[in-house]
Order: sequence, then structure tokens, then C-alpha cells
Amino acid sequence: MPENDAMALAGEGLRAVTGLQDHASPPASRRQTRKSATSATKQDAAELPVEELTSSEATPAQTPARTEAASDASSPNAAAPRGSEFELKLLVDSDRLADFNDAPVIATNARGKGTRKHLKSAYYDTPERTLWRNGLSLRVRQSGTRFLQTVKAECGDDPLRRGEWEASVPSMTPDLALAMPFIPAKLRADVESDRLKAVFIADIRRHQRIIELPSGTIEVAFDQGVLKTDDRSLTVSEIELELKRGSASAIYEIALRLAEHGPVRPSIRSKAARGFDLADDTPPAARKPQKLRFDPSIPLDDAFATTLRSCLGHLLQSLPAAEDGRDPEGIHQMRVSLRRLRSALHLMRSVGANNKLESLQSEAKWLAQSLSAARDWDIFQSETLPNVAKGCPSIGGFDSLEEVAEKRRSAAYRNVRFVLADRRCAHFLIGLGGWIETRGWRGDIAPEDLGQLAEPAINFARRILSDQYAKVIKRGRRFRSLNAEERHRLRLAVKKLRYVADFLLPLYGRKKATKRFGAKLAELQEQLGSFNDMATTASLLAGLGAERADCGTAAAAIAGWQAHAMAGSEPRLWNAWCDFVKAKPPWLREAEA
Repeated sequence: MPENDAMALAGEGLRAVTGLQDHASPPASRRQTRKSATSATKQDAAELPVEELTSSEATPAQTPARTEAASDASSPNAAAPRGSEFELKLLVDSDRLADFNDAPVIATNARGKGTRKHLKSAYYDTPERTLWRNGLSLRVRQSGTRFLQTVKAECGDDPLRRGEWEASVPSMTPDLALAMPFIPAKLRADVESDRLKAVFIADIRRHQRIIELPSGTIEVAFDQGVLKTDDRSLTVSEIELELKRGSASAIYEIALRLAEHGPVRPSIRSKAARGFDLADDTPPAARKPQKLRFDPSIPLDDAFATTLRSCLGHLLQSLPAAEDGRDPEGIHQMRVSLRRLRSALHLMRSVGANNKLESLQSEAKWLAQSLSAARDWDIFQSETLPNVAKGCPSIGGFDSLEEVAEKRRSAAYRNVRFVLADRRCAHFLIGLGGWIETRGWRGDIAPEDLGQLAEPAINFARRILSDQYAKVIKRGRRFRSLNAEERHRLRLAVKKLRYVADFLLPLYGRKKATKRFGAKLAELQEQLGSFNDMATTASLLAGLGAERADCGTAAAAIAGWQAHAMAGSEPRLWNAWCDFVKAKPPWLREAEA
């Protein structure tokens, strides 16, 4: 199908869903489309305030690897790259949103009373979600009689930054030719061959103000409205903080002061993410952390900043799924993110004492402990109970046991949502982000220790990895004769080495020896963790059988099943230990080279 026909059909589908009216006729040909869009860009540039057209003046991030810009991005008919946006959202109860407009930090530092807009946006994709599955979104937004097309892309391990490219278009119909330079070449055939469809719309009332702080200029948008699909809707009530110029720490500075004014929940989840989940009726995604990649010569200070941003990004990305509760992976990934963060903070203690670091570790531990019960019941209900029930079909009581367990699980998730809505959680997350951006660890390090931060990170890695590896080997001596407490201490040492290795092994490159060592370490941690899971199950079962008489037999069956499984896992655990010991650490190979 010719591209102009596909776009026309997409526009008709949009109007059927949204009721939006085009103020310009759909283009008749690709040449006309590109010409009209380019001229519209020039016309709008002359008429609109600069703040409505230009990007943040923050340093642009590189385009993500999976959304590499094509060489034709500089074509005169292509959309001008906007670079990137640096943005944090604060979710607010809809009946409290207006109160934040009077917060002291807004009233004192705002540049005028701002502007009010009615924004209607349509988000497009193929039926297979080709763009969204590859970290991209395509939006056309109507504000008054003007239309702006935007392509956005995820940006690596920085939790607040996204690639963003804009172009004026003549109608609510997207101009695919203007978007193509920012779509990876491998996806273009799929996008061109499929009709783009309007997946959902956003109907938002926005009050936008510019806030001037010594550390930077922030565009604050108070957004209230709704996301809509054919048969579902979702309320939007949030404050968007976008950096226009200055330091990224300004975002966290104003967020913290707004959090002091009233309850907020920090979020990096875009309207696009919420809209696609709404359209597909799926829970928020809970992803594993992205693997770090370092140049061996990177200074330790930069390695710390990159590692901590990765931890914060993983934590913020996991929040919506953990709160939603439909996917057990949400709580799991949030707990993983907190363990990674605590490990990273612990690493930094070896450079020097830091009062703020100690406080952040304490808050991370508090939040992690608040999630433990929900995770334990998730494992019990999704793995332990169904597996044993399937293996013991002649034993009754599993249905009753599941009902009781579901009550406990629901109570645990209510507590999770209470904790995540607590101001303490918001202050911790925002404070952590600000500490990272200002590299606050420098302030409490003794002057004589500051020099370490400028040294190559690989020197630090060699020392830390060697020390933690030695602790694991020491605690694993006479492995087969270790009692339960000794195995528990070994498991903790292995887990700590695993997280330290996740941060520091990338300094040794992607060699086979490095990958092999990481794989053997991960397998050992998994095998040791299975023993801990069985101990946790025993504590969960305590009292369940007594709560309902018909649960006792099923609870006993689970206990017996796991005792048998624990005995049978000894060979696998021994093999995992032997394989780990035989895998030569990459830092030792480097020393011998």
C-alpha cells in the first residue's frame, strides 16, 4: 500500500476513535507531505515562543544503540533532532494537584503565571507494536490549531533521560517520512509495510510554568486528564519536571521541595507506557537491569556515578509493577534493584566514610524489608504450592491452603502500596537522585582519599573483587561438612560477590573467561538460594495449617516435599561449588598475563 494511503487510513481510524478534527487535509503524496511539514516547521518557529519549540539545553545523550539515527537524519526534509529530554514525574492525587501550584518553591521562583493548554495526543504503532517493543514511541499532539509529531526513545541507563525528536505536521495524521530517520533501519520495513494505527489518545489539561533556580531552569507542567482506548480509560494527575538548562540536580531539588509540600510519588513511567499497557490490558513491565559497560580507563568517580544511576533507574522502573501487583516480577525486580543499590553503596564505603551514604543504606534496607513478605507469598503461590499440588494429586486441602495464602499475599501487597505511598519513600528516592547528580559522596570523603576517585576504576575493582572472592573461598572450605548456619553465611558472601561482580566485571571486557566466571558465580548463588527459599517456606507454613483444619495435610505435604527436594539437591549444589572454584577469576588472569 502506498505510504500516503496508509497515512490517510490511519487518520480516519484516529478520528473514529478520538473525535479529533484535522485542521488541514491529509497530504496527497509523499512529496507534498514532506514539503508541507517542512514549511509548517518554519512557520511555527516564527510564531511560537521558543520554549514551545526547542529542546532542553541539557547535554544531549547519545541515541540508544537500538534506536540509532540514520545517516539521512540531516536531510533538509527530515525532522530536526531535538536531542534528549531530562524529565521526572511526580504522581499526585487528583484532588490535591492544584495545591502544588501554590507550593513555596513554585510561588517564589516561577517566571510569571505560566500558560494553560488543552493537549490532545494520539499515539501510533503497528498492530504488532513494532515501535513500542523496540523502545520507541510515535505521537502527534494537537494544541489549538497546531500539530506536533514527536518520536521518543529510551536512553540507556540514565533513568530521567530520553531521546526526543520533533517536527511540525499539518494534521493529526503522522508523517512517517519525518519519523523514519529516527527509526532503526532494521525496523523500517516492518513499519512501512504495516498500517500505523492510533492505539490510544491522551486528553490533558496542562498548566505550564517556568521555574528559575540557581542550579537550573525547570519547566513544570501540572497535567490532569485521561488516557483513552476504545473501551478503557485511565486518569492522569501528575507534575512533570523537565530540565531546560543547568544541572540535572535542579530536577531533584525542586522535586524534594514539592515532596515537602504534599504527598507525591516519583515516577519515570511515561504516558506512552501507561497508554500501551491500558490498550493491551497488561501490567506494567518489570525488566531486569541493563548490563553495565565500562572502558577500563574510566575514573572511579565516573564509574560510581554510572553504577548508581543504573541502580536508581532499575528501582524507579520497577516501582509501577511492584505497586500494581499483577506480575510477581515487579516485587522481585524491585528487591533486586535495592540489593544492587545497597551493594553499590557498600562498595563506596571502602573509599571513605560518608554520613549520607550510611543514611541511604539504612533507607534502602527499610524499603527492601517492606517488600519481603509480598515476595515470599508470591513464590509460595506461583511456584511452591502449585508444584507440590500437582505432584500430590491424592492429597486434599491445597485449594483451602491457597485461599488462606491469597489472603496473606493480599495483605502483604496492601502494605507494599502503603509504604510506596509514604513520604519517606518519596524523600528517599528523590534524595538519592539528587545525591547522585551532585556526586554527594565527594563531600564527606577525607581530602587525602579524594585522589582515589580520579584513579582508573579497574585498580579499585581488582582490590575489591579479590577481597570478596577470598571471603567466599574461606567460607566454603570443607564445603560438604558445612552446617545450615555456615551455608547461610556462605550464601550471603556469594550474593555480595555476585553484585560486586555485576558492577565491576564489565571493566574486564566481554571475554569468554569473564562470562564463564560470571555464569558459574550466578549458578552457585542460585543453588544456595534454593536452600534459603525452602527455609522461608517453612516459616510461611507455620500457623497456616492451624488457621483452617483442612489445610493441615496440604501444609505437611509441602514441608515433606521440600525436605526431600533439599536432600536431592546436594549433588547439584556440590557440582556448582566445584565449577565455581575451577573458574579462574578474570582479575587473576590479567595479573598473570
